Amino acid sequence: MTYDKSQPTTTSLKGINSFEDLEVWQMGKDIVMKIYHLTKDFPKQESFGLTSQMRESALSVPANIAEGFGRYHYMDKAKFYLNARGSLYELKSHLLIAQELGYFNESLPVSTNISKSQSITSLFNMIDNLSLKLNNLITATRKLSKGAQ
Repeated sequence: MTYDKSQPTTTSLKGINSFEDLEVWQMGKDIVMKIYHLTKDFPKQESFGLTSQMRESALSVPANIAEGFGRYHYMDKAKFYLNARGSLYELKSHLLIAQELGYFNESLPVSTNISKSQSITSLFNMIDNLSLKLNNLITATRKLSKGAQ
């Protein structure tokens, strides 16, 4: 992806026509799917606690990326990308707490051939990778803002 300052009314990302084309949005959506899968067997008493908090923070990541994409001004875009990053860290905190509470100790069904601990490790890696990519997007968006002034 290259940036094009001559198109201030778009995201200025060549080849990106929709928020769905953004790799960070796709990664965020994948994280949401994993979170929903992992939390479906959480204890019932967590339905309005950790389960809903994890799902809300996960959903907030791609939602903020999409909203940022739809904003006109670069600094508005950057603000929503920052919000997405904040929600990502909130999710990571919830995951660490759920892990410490022992909610991921059981294995997933045999048909998946993957343990919950492997899935959690993969999820933490996805979160860290997305965080780096969001940092790059935020930095690039801020640079575009300075160039547009």
